[in-house]
Amino acid sequence: MRSSPLEGRHRALGAKLVPFGGWDMPLSYPSGTLAEHRACRTDAVVFDVSHLGTLRVSGDDAYERLQQAFTNDLARIEPGRTQYTHLLDEDGSVLDDIIVWWVAPESFDVMPNASNTDRVAEALGSAGTDTGFQAADVTASRAVLAVQGPEARCRLAEVSPGASEVARNCVASVQWEGTALTVAGTGYTGEDGVEIAVPAEAVDQLWDAVTAAGIIPAGLGARDTLRLEKGLPLHGHELGPGITPLQAGLGWVVRWDKTSFRGREALAAERERGVHRRLRGLRVEGRRPPREGQAVLRGDEVVGEVTSGNFSPMLEMGIALAFVPPDADIGDELAVDMRGTPTPATVVKLPFV
Repeated sequence: MRSSPLEGRHRALGAKLVPFGGWDMPLSYPSGTLAEHRACRTDAVVFDVSHLGTLRVSGDDAYERLQQAFTNDLARIEPGRTQYTHLLDEDGSVLDDIIVWWVAPESFDVMPNASNTDRVAEALGSAGTDTGFQAADVTASRAVLAVQGPEARCRLAEVSPGASEVARNCVASVQWEGTALTVAGTGYTGEDGVEIAVPAEAVDQLWDAVTAAGIIPAGLGARDTLRLEKGLPLHGHELGPGITPLQAGLGWVVRWDKTSFRGREALAAERERGVHRRLRGLRVEGRRPPREGQAVLRGDEVVGEVTSGNFSPMLEMGIALAFVPPDADIGDELAVDMRGTPTPATVVKLPFV
């Protein structure tokens, strides 16, 4: 089990640490998940997301290797921008969803999910001496802080004006107290903000400066409820073995005009025949939260399954993401089997809030 470079800070703050993707990471702090969630929606919070991987991909053919491996098209952006993309298996299912930070013309920071760094590196292929290609795992050498919320940029400007000014879906190098930061206008909460990659030896000082500016620490519990309210997929739940981008409603991340990418043939066949299920949002009556794995019912028939469910702190009711038949439309009435009790649920348009 790996520990974040900020483990000492988390323990000093009384964080509850839990295993996640092979790391010990903070689930919540003494204020609790609900308070952390609401702080992100109304003010600003900071998450330690150092468990995310970082592959530093460089060399003359780095661009082409990424194009061949991933579904999205880097030709649609340029250096200094970021892009959300997928790595598919040969059957078209999503091995990982990834953010690419295009840092410099021949240098990319590829950000896989916690446990998928080796898998993504393997998909990119071995180093090439003729082109200087490398896909170096630099996860252990840096930490990543996600500063999120409607007041995130204003509060972060007290610490680093340069970091606060990195625009949405952009990436830039910023100097802070003699330390080089890589800052991207990305995040996983549905709120504005940035993610900051900082050398591991300097992260304690940056964390202290960020929290001193009134930015509240938040854990993985709030990160999960925040992304669920915005209908954002989580690998291992809405994405993973047997789940394609088309089933997950993420067809926009697939660029069919590219000549090739891994899994293209199988995905094209699914597009031709149509998906047999699709991801939908469900608003569930009452405050009792639906949970992953619970059956979705249409009358007495099981027609789907909840992939993520929880209590929405902003709506103050249960919400869920679920795979249901493709004909289940917005406004349709279904039910979730919550421990033997069919609880009415309405198909709603995402995001929930």
